[in-house]
Amino acid sequence: MHSAIYPSLIGRKVIVSGGGSGIGEAVVEAFARQGAAVAFVDIQESPSEQLIRRLADAEIPPHFLRCDITDCADYGLKIEQLIAKLGGCDVLINNAASDDRHALDDVTPAYWDERMAVNLKHQFFAAKAVVPAMRAAGGGSIVNMGSISWHLGLKDLVIYQTAKAAIEGLTRSLARELGRDNIRVNTIIPGNVQTPRQMQWYSPEGEAEIVAAQCLDGRIQPVDIAAMAMFLASDDARYCTAHNYWVDAGWR
Repeated sequence: MHSAIYPSLIGRKVIVSGGGSGIGEAVVEAFARQGAAVAFVDIQESPSEQLIRRLADAEIPPHFLRCDITDCADYGLKIEQLIAKLGGCDVLINNAASDDRHALDDVTPAYWDERMAVNLKHQFFAAKAVVPAMRAAGGGSIVNMGSISWHLGLKDLVIYQTAKAAIEGLTRSLARELGRDNIRVNTIIPGNVQTPRQMQWYSPEGEAEIVAAQCLDGRIQPVDIAAMAMFLASDDARYCTAHNYWVDAGWR
């Protein structure tokens, strides 16, 4: 597969949450290979450090900080450190999330709060934290990671799906608030992406059911989501804001 090259991404300062594995890993690598200056946070140290070593040959090797994004005060400080390290922030990819399954009867108020912190709250506060740097730079791009799950109404994901539905509202609200600062805000809605984490939920029969429900054959890969993230971060998408961009192979 031949990937697009975006000259406007060269030297762009990019911050990614949950960048150590899965979709986040693909996003970090894609931007780094475009010549962007990338920094990412993740709670998983080992895969993140492995990614740093693998991308050591990038023109601008990425930078990693361990961070629990559910601690918004600490995450805000980490973002300040990353902005100082990069010399600014042009792009924020709000990727970190957790789609742990949960039965309705087992949900407690504490679990609700923890899941919202993992899947929704940090996206708002990360956006708030990077806005001053983006304003100083004359603009920027914020990309929030949504999910097809709530559009399908999947089982055992009620809190996750509630958070992911809210992200689409957050995107439209932030786009209106920040548009006059030339800061664009969009949501990517992935379908079922074939990552090691997702594979724990699906048998070969389940995989076949997903493909059968798609308009296109094959399984979506993390690089397919990264490709959309790069487009939305680039100058090619300069008039794209406040909207959802689906990468789901037509899954219905």
